[in-house]
Amino acid sequence: MRSHAVGVGEPLPVDVVRAAMLLRANTLAAGRSGVRKETLELLVDMIGRGVHPVMPRYGSVGASGDLAPLAHMALVLIGEGEAFHDGKRKPAADALKHAGLKPIQLGPKEGLALINGTQVMTAIGCLALHDAEVVATAADIVAALSAEALRATDQAWDPAIHEARPHPGQRSVAGTLRALVEGSPIRESHRTGDPRVQDPYSIRCIPQVHGATRDALGYVRAVLEREINSVTDNPLVFPEDRRVLSGGNFHGQPVAIACDLATIAVAQLGEISEARVDRMTNGHTSGLPPFLTRHPGASSGFMVAQYTAAALVAEDRLRALPASVQSVPTSAGMEDHVSMGVHAAEKLADVVRNVRDILAIEALCAAQGLDLIGMRTSEPLQAVRALIREESPTLDADRSLAPDIAVLSDVIARDVLAAAVRQRSVPEA
Repeated sequence: MRSHAVGVGEPLPVDVVRAAMLLRANTLAAGRSGVRKETLELLVDMIGRGVHPVMPRYGSVGASGDLAPLAHMALVLIGEGEAFHDGKRKPAADALKHAGLKPIQLGPKEGLALINGTQVMTAIGCLALHDAEVVATAADIVAALSAEALRATDQAWDPAIHEARPHPGQRSVAGTLRALVEGSPIRESHRTGDPRVQDPYSIRCIPQVHGATRDALGYVRAVLEREINSVTDNPLVFPEDRRVLSGGNFHGQPVAIACDLATIAVAQLGEISEARVDRMTNGHTSGLPPFLTRHPGASSGFMVAQYTAAALVAEDRLRALPASVQSVPTSAGMEDHVSMGVHAAEKLADVVRNVRDILAIEALCAAQGLDLIGMRTSEPLQAVRALIREESPTLDADRSLAPDIAVLSDVIARDVLAAAVRQRSVPEA
């Protein structure tokens, strides 16, 4: 453990550390790792009493699991290394003492059992997946609000279209969109006599794009659910037939590929959201005042907010390059294929945060667009619009929108948009 504790960089966030500790305890409890009960109990007690090992961000290549960060975790059990406790960074021995715990002496196999596994990449991936699922729900709601601001048709969301191509996510999103705009007077206001033939893909193809993301996230959830309940130690102990077997369950490839897929899928929510932002701020195509301001030319309105969305899309394109194809041999060539699973999971978390900000910008644009056309929307979307206006007033004169974006991003992260919709009986959301 001492030789493997060579991580560098900022410490992993406390929620990641706690999740990794919990997942490690869960896999040790399966009884295939050859650890004593007291070793497992100390790890669990550390979680319960808030002793959080300092685990540097960089060092894992996802080969024999997450050796470096887990070594930093394991050192704390023997009173070495560092830990956070009561909000302070302390030597591990002091943290344990202040928490009323005592370090232990490890027995045979226990050191390896504590550091050999995929729990860090899986912890980051699980937390990011949860946030991605929240973002996917918010994306449907915000997209529907934008469709209303652009006075789009709901014809492309007709059930018959989606039964003809029955991808589950696509059908689900189309149903959500129909429920969200049901009863809206905006659609009725241009049902006849509208010279437009079709809406842009960023509106018309919301079910296809958002739905594909949902299907991908469903696959990722299945992979991670299996992983958190798997034994990823090596060698594995099978006491029932007195065998100790060396294998490769520590390899992080399933998690790495799943997180890469999720990153690509979530990035697409940002791509199509930015396209809707561009459409709403472009006076030549939106049917709305240029840059969503009542004073075009004199005011910039949402012009540079769209720049920010575009910049975030560019960042996400860079992060969408798969980490799982970046194997670099280690351990004198013995570990000649590695997963880079932590890198894949970290990139997913970064993209989720960026997409949340893009959706916040889109939500502000959509609410502004509805204010400019001066019409009410459906009951559930009217509730979302009111929620946005509680946090961000209509932009009548230029001001810094950075605080508005930040607060709306937080609203999305806390799933408040979906809660507002669910209160208006839209179960699909």
